[in-house]
Amino acid sequence: MKKTLVAAALAAASALAWGQSNVTLYGIVDTGVEYYNNAAKGGSFAGMPTLTGEVPSRFGLRGQEDLGGGYKTFFVLESGFASNSGALNYGGRLFGRQANLGVSSSFGTLTLGRQMNMSMYVLLNADVIGPSIHSMASFDSYLPNARSDNAVGYMGKFQGFTVGGTYSFGRDAAGPAGPSATNCAGQIAGDAVACRQYTMMLAYDNAWGGAAASYDVMYGGAGATAPLTSSADVDKRTIVDAYVKYGPAKLGGGWIRRNTSAAEHAQSDIFFLGANWYVRPTFSLDAQALRYILRDHSNSTLLVGRANYFISKRTTLYASLGYMMNSALAANAVAAAGTVATGANQFGAMMGIQQRF
Repeated sequence: MKKTLVAAALAAASALAWGQSNVTLYGIVDTGVEYYNNAAKGGSFAGMPTLTGEVPSRFGLRGQEDLGGGYKTFFVLESGFASNSGALNYGGRLFGRQANLGVSSSFGTLTLGRQMNMSMYVLLNADVIGPSIHSMASFDSYLPNARSDNAVGYMGKFQGFTVGGTYSFGRDAAGPAGPSATNCAGQIAGDAVACRQYTMMLAYDNAWGGAAASYDVMYGGAGATAPLTSSADVDKRTIVDAYVKYGPAKLGGGWIRRNTSAAEHAQSDIFFLGANWYVRPTFSLDAQALRYILRDHSNSTLLVGRANYFISKRTTLYASLGYMMNSALAANAVAAAGTVATGANQFGAMMGIQQRF
């Protein structure tokens, strides 16, 4: 009898531990038609965007298994693609957005593989526009694509505080194509510094808002994309931001400082302030102002407005407007992957549709 009870208990425990697993297919398809004037070669542009609409298109597989005792294993395989042509983004990699696995528990989450790093997580709440067609990507294409290859990551949440960090042995094997691709694979015998990267973040969030700060350091390597062509070259970003919520509205802003040792104009700053307002559950408005300063060289100001109409839980219609004001030596385009004549101001617009699954 005892043997029977023990066997039944073991069978039940086994079913509990092994039975609670799942794999989810998910994604976003986002596209539309964009327009901007004062293109680099003159005239205006009208067509479909290649990198992003309101957000970049992607699909992925996410799996999880409950190991019992509060421990879970998981994996994420996520691909980014251009919805206008079907081409893979991120240097043509099948799972260029994410390819990782890990373990989570009450002590935090440990992740191994290509993953989002802290320079992306730190902006998720304060940047109300996000990786949109008109956004801070016009000033720094790395920010909406802050991911690291060959990385070990940790994130833990404790009573409102979030602590996170990543360490990459070789931060980016893609190049030269793809957003923010750097051709810096690293993991070279005899050069322990080449293409290494580490990021760290501390954040606090509660019901009314929060604040966060991050630090990102990446090293160059031989043959990598300029200006980080040597392991002696360093690119550093410091991000500080905050947001507050009041009913259906949110206000978010922050500051991003970048220092690049190998660049002629080594220091830049981005200041941003934006607001999101859910006028009703099916309609929202977003606005953001951004100021970019490239020390001792040029500056630009970007104004963005966006409206979203939620047809259903999965389908959204949106319209986005952007206006870029460039100083005499600046050439920052209003649209992601767009072009602009040096010193020219530029107007951009897009109407699009997005469906999530």
